[in-house]
Amino acid sequence: MPGPTAGAAGPAGTAPTTGPEAAADTADVADAADAAEAAESAGPASITGPATIVVLGGLAALGPLTIDLYLPGLPAIADDLAADPAAVQLTLTFSMFGVAAGQLLFGPLSDRFGRRPPLLVGMVLYTLASAVCALAPNLPVLMAGRFVQGAAGSAGLVIGRAIARDRFQGVAMLRFLASITMISGLAPILAPILGAQMLRFTSWRGTFGALTALGLLLALASFGALRETLPAQSRHGGGIGTTLRTMGRLLRDLPFLGLVLTNGFAYGALFGYISGSSTVLQHVFEVSPQTYSLLFGLNSVAIVLMTQVNGRLLAPRFTPRALVLGGLGTAVAAGVALVLGTAVWDAGLVGFCAPLFVLMGSLGVLLPNASALALGLVEPRAAGTAAALLGTGSFLAGAVVAPLSSLGGRPSAVLLAIVVLASGLLSTLTYLVLCRPGRMPEAADA
Repeated sequence: MPGPTAGAAGPAGTAPTTGPEAAADTADVADAADAAEAAESAGPASITGPATIVVLGGLAALGPLTIDLYLPGLPAIADDLAADPAAVQLTLTFSMFGVAAGQLLFGPLSDRFGRRPPLLVGMVLYTLASAVCALAPNLPVLMAGRFVQGAAGSAGLVIGRAIARDRFQGVAMLRFLASITMISGLAPILAPILGAQMLRFTSWRGTFGALTALGLLLALASFGALRETLPAQSRHGGGIGTTLRTMGRLLRDLPFLGLVLTNGFAYGALFGYISGSSTVLQHVFEVSPQTYSLLFGLNSVAIVLMTQVNGRLLAPRFTPRALVLGGLGTAVAAGVALVLGTAVWDAGLVGFCAPLFVLMGSLGVLLPNASALALGLVEPRAAGTAAALLGTGSFLAGAVVAPLSSLGGRPSAVLLAIVVLASGLLSTLTYLVLCRPGRMPEAADA
């Protein structure tokens, strides 16, 4: 049987209930219908047009861009602010924890006040925090600005997923999430490359100036292109107590918790690759910066290609559960090949890069389907909170896993391979244990 949230709005039916529970279920169904009717009345162009997808994709990419764009400028920041390089690294940690914490704030706020107001507030705060970072006179100010910047930038990431739950179900939601995942998945991979190129023409302060301009642009685009998708009658009326109870209810739902962990550990593999591949490729395999950029770009192609294949070809033919299992199996196989190629066979550069290309492609299938399954288990009034838990789990996993590939102080291809494989195995284990067929809605197994 599905967990407690699945019965409210999941794709499968549940056993009939009586008394207050039945009334609650009836209210949730009515709210879902109202939300759908309101979204339809807004017009498809206002919700699903290309401009809207681009805006939502930009918002989803803002968190990863905020984290990674300035990375090539870390040594210059240390010199300019007369700070210890290790202390400057903490600005990255502050930003990642900001993205994680911000989703826990903006997701529930969007369930309470609608999607647009928290999103617009988040974009204004992001723009101001980015300007503070650009003008920071010392490291403490930069750290504080980075935390607020990450927290405010997370509004687009979490609310974009909530909008998908408001507006879509089934294959339509998968296609929408695939488009958003493609953009947000490319952002952490391409951001360091873009940041390095920007440093050829400007300083690290110019990088934050570019983020300030991007925040202002997205704030204006959000105001003009995005319409409200959660009508007033579908919002919950409680305060922080209601939010905490909703979070507790979601986390007690074993299938939802399993999908949060599955998604989080999968992101751990991605962040482990991002954080460790640069030093491994340039110091262990001695490739040039230009070759490293090319290899990074090829992995970007893998994500783009598979998110599109997933949305256009696979989703109409297979259930999300089947695609999650396929993505997990492929990710684990890539991790095994990576460990064998680095620790056993000494397969060189090809043995290192080929499995990573396969891994990136598997994430293009796994991540949108896991998100769609998780969001399909909750009622619309809790979609923002559910998306917040999904996103927070992902970035917390990234914050924990990212330093592991550099343990010992020396770059190691074998260590990076172990981190990737361990993340894939943990993702698979949590899915198989907590999301067994008997616990998932029938539509996920059909």
